[in-house]
Amino acid sequence: MEVVAGKPLRVQSLAQAGLANVPSQFIQPPETRPGSWGETPDSRIPVIDLFLFDPQHSDDVRRNLRQYCSEWGAFQVRNHGVPQRLLDDMRRTGLSFFNDCPMSERSKYFCDPNSAASEGYGSRMLVKDDSVLDWRDYFDHHSLPLSRRNPTRWPDFPPNYREVVTEYSDQMNSLAQKLLGLMSKSLGLSSSCIEKAIEEVYQNITISYYPPCPQPELTLGLQAHSDIGAITLLIQDDVGGLQVLKDGKWINVQPLSDAIVVILADQTEIITNGKYRSAEHRAITNANRARLSVATFHEPAKTRKISPAAELLNNNSSLPRYREVVYGEYVSSWYTKGPEGKRNVDALLLVH
Repeated sequence: MEVVAGKPLRVQSLAQAGLANVPSQFIQPPETRPGSWGETPDSRIPVIDLFLFDPQHSDDVRRNLRQYCSEWGAFQVRNHGVPQRLLDDMRRTGLSFFNDCPMSERSKYFCDPNSAASEGYGSRMLVKDDSVLDWRDYFDHHSLPLSRRNPTRWPDFPPNYREVVTEYSDQMNSLAQKLLGLMSKSLGLSSSCIEKAIEEVYQNITISYYPPCPQPELTLGLQAHSDIGAITLLIQDDVGGLQVLKDGKWINVQPLSDAIVVILADQTEIITNGKYRSAEHRAITNANRARLSVATFHEPAKTRKISPAAELLNNNSSLPRYREVVYGEYVSSWYTKGPEGKRNVDALLLVH
């Protein structure tokens, strides 16, 4: 990323400069560009009605969860209990930071350029200097546990920014707990099984802004990867661009203003011994319109050891398919080597 007056130049600034061609560091190799794999633009990922967690519908919900967690690793949920007002406020607030907040104010929150996943306003995700860059800017918030949550590190523009993010954090955490409980029960386990394996939840909220791109056929807003934690809850605007890999084809995740996208991450795949899979996904760019998404990541503490749940192995008399890993070591490997699809979790597979 170029540096101007000692500060990194954001992708949004490049887009606003009116470039006809993207800089070379954003150009994907031919095999990872949009269109290089099979794509099915008319297909859609599944949508589950949670019926506001009404017990009368719990059997149907668990049945759908079991199918989509094992076959897709990603789906959308409706009637999830998070107020529509809050979803709209979160999108509006995030967009206002990128579009209405002066750069002089935004620059106060620049990430540490030498530290992966540091809190604040950034563009670069990986430590590797030779990695292809994503066509994306973002603001990352450390929101849980409460000892990490310091709203003074977050923007105060627009004026209700910090209040909206705080409420959103709490609502997403509550929904993640409910979904993990239902997922555990859908496997015939105690409702607390997956949550106990994770132990204390660490939550990050990342608002991603994808500016219009002059050459969307050469770039990605976010390269293909599976998330490293336990579960990700995501909302997007009406532009679209999120895709999930299914059976070798990229499937669009249709924008639904009232829905939340659920993406299973690598630690859940390990805990469920591969019965549930993490979803490989990416974001494509758009030549004419900017796009916004808000991803809420839930993951274990860095010191937590993750392995297939003993309850699952005992109940099914099956061997573990994944070796135990310290989560912090897994995170370091991901940020150092790069995501490369699901390569990181696949490296933990045991051969029996």
